[in-house]
Amino acid sequence: MCRNIRKVKLMENKSTIKKRKKKVSTPVKVLKVTGTVILSMMFIVIITGSIFATALTIYVLNYVDSTTPISLDNVEMNFTSSFLAQNPDYNEDDPNTEPYSTYYTLTQNGERRVWVDLEQVPKYVRDSFVYSEDERFYSHDGVDFKRTFAAFANMILHFADNDFGGSTITQQTIKNITSDDEDQGAAGITRKIREITRSINIEKTYTKDEILESYLNIISLNTNRYNIRGVQAAANFYFSKDISALSLGEAASLAAITKNPSWRNPYDHLDNNYERRANILKTMLNNGAISSQEYETALNEEIVITGDLNFSSGTDTILDSIKSQGVASYYIDESIKETRSIFQEIYGLSYDAASEKLSGGGYTIYTNVDIKMQQEIEEKFKTDSTFQKYAFDNDELWAAFYCMDYSGNVKAVVGNRGEKKSVLCWNNATQSLRSPGSTIKPIASYGPALQKDFIHWSSMFKDEPIVISNDGIESFWPKNYSEVANDDNWSKKNFTATKALALSLNTVPAQIVELLTPSYSFSFLQDNLKISTLEEKYDANYSPMVVGGMRKGIKLSELVSAYQVFGSGGKHYDAHYISQIVDREGAIIYSAENSYENVLDESTSYIMNRMLKTVIDDSDGTGNAAKVNGVEVVGKTGTSQDWQNLTFVACTPQYVSGVWVGYENVKKIETAKYNSISKIWKNIFGDIAANEEVKEFEASETVKQLKYCTVSGKLASKTCTSSATGYYKESNIPEYCSGNH
Repeated sequence: MCRNIRKVKLMENKSTIKKRKKKVSTPVKVLKVTGTVILSMMFIVIITGSIFATALTIYVLNYVDSTTPISLDNVEMNFTSSFLAQNPDYNEDDPNTEPYSTYYTLTQNGERRVWVDLEQVPKYVRDSFVYSEDERFYSHDGVDFKRTFAAFANMILHFADNDFGGSTITQQTIKNITSDDEDQGAAGITRKIREITRSINIEKTYTKDEILESYLNIISLNTNRYNIRGVQAAANFYFSKDISALSLGEAASLAAITKNPSWRNPYDHLDNNYERRANILKTMLNNGAISSQEYETALNEEIVITGDLNFSSGTDTILDSIKSQGVASYYIDESIKETRSIFQEIYGLSYDAASEKLSGGGYTIYTNVDIKMQQEIEEKFKTDSTFQKYAFDNDELWAAFYCMDYSGNVKAVVGNRGEKKSVLCWNNATQSLRSPGSTIKPIASYGPALQKDFIHWSSMFKDEPIVISNDGIESFWPKNYSEVANDDNWSKKNFTATKALALSLNTVPAQIVELLTPSYSFSFLQDNLKISTLEEKYDANYSPMVVGGMRKGIKLSELVSAYQVFGSGGKHYDAHYISQIVDREGAIIYSAENSYENVLDESTSYIMNRMLKTVIDDSDGTGNAAKVNGVEVVGKTGTSQDWQNLTFVACTPQYVSGVWVGYENVKKIETAKYNSISKIWKNIFGDIAANEEVKEFEASETVKQLKYCTVSGKLASKTCTSSATGYYKESNIPEYCSGNH
């Protein structure tokens, strides 16, 4: 019985054990299954990851091989080209002034860039950017993976107060050079891979200093309205300083702009800039780049923002009129055109390519402008009383002015009255083709005839017309021009050549051109004096060569340039707005040639100078209103047919200048409303002429001053009762008068 009971219990125990075994095996089994799944998934992840890594490696290696190499050798990224003017406040004994100041800056797409070599950038300026952008710049190989991963983690976990980028200075330099900045989706990943591989490659090719130099010259340091790039342009604009003169606080202020320039630039948001500037200074202190004292001084430094668009290194005495750049002056317009033409010739470029090279190449162009003169004349052209006899409204008269020295250097040019509205607008001084009227006489008849000894100072001419033939029909020509014209306005009196010029008679130059022939006068103007708008078919004739009746007309700029031979001893220089062009590396690529042609001999030049003086000094001279006390003025007035154009060209001892007035749509000028043309010239240039250092023209030793008989035009004898002083070439001295006058 007992044995059976034990047997039953034993069976029960076995059954219990089996049940227990079944209960224990279920979680184990689950664990086994789970472990198997996890292990399988790990293998799958490892295998997939390996495949992905292999593919990614192949992909990256393909980019390493195929990505276009980046070069820092010629970072030509729209560097600002600057036009310089002689600094009117320059003092060679004052080391704080320089001979040239910035007159105008020309950029591409509105960007302002000024290249600066790294050695010119103080170390604390470099450190400000390095410690704000890339603390491990000097230790990594182009990519700071620690910072990259930290930036990525922060994007997800937000362990830092603000998002920060993982790009190194090397990567940022590449991004600025290539403009490859896609950051979304697959394209963003692809761009980042390109950037990483390029950064690694570029670090193998260039030194850290070379990379940093490029970075500092192309980094965006914008305001909300001015496109500033590079530390030199930024130092110029924000602080009116050269980069070498920045304080530590100012350097940190510039470095603070890089993170969100529109929000942190000190011109628009000084408080925002100060906040990041303080962080940068703290980072520099923690890294041992600055001392505690330097930190405290820079942190408490008052930052003064100037917003100077026309800073010129070394001087802060630039005229107020050019401190706020605004629209380029007429002078800058012409300087741009001349520089562009030089680029076309030197580099064989098209018009558009030359324009792009100029606006974005970082060139320094030295102009010949006299900035005070240019400023003063611009103001005169905005003043109605310069032109009007009395005040009246609806004044539509146009005008132009042009001035150069006797070496071909253009000093001032204004293309119209009123405020200039735009860059490269219409310029009446250099583009309008208008009849020069009687201003043609000295250069087409009197001057060439004196040169050939056909006439002299007191050659006698009768005020009567010549006979010309048009289509076989002969007629008496020309009339003497006056506002009260009549059918017979020839006096038939005798006049010396000089008196005829002072009175601006038309008949005498007609007789002179008849001696020379119209074709000779035409060639003299075109070949010797470089008048470019003449057409032989139409202009090698009496009317164009005697009274300026050209088919097209001529430019005021070329007319004034032609008159320089009457103050330069007969030399004719090509006109230049610029004297030199220097590229951003400091190499001189162009210098204006100081060459000339001897158009007139010295004797002829001086005699014509004296003859033109009578136009001003003679009480009956047409240019009498141009007389300036204390300085010699010689010149000639010109009136085209029906008073449609009025012109005056004048030589003073240092300058030759001219003024023109007329209407846009050619019509008779209401002369009763306006000052005479010689008076207008005096209103514009009289004060400038009076202040010239040289007051008189230098006399020619080859010219003789002799008494002549005012009746016969021959040298005065003892029997002559009326005589005057004339100027004569040794090769063409008249005989003595034998009459009793």
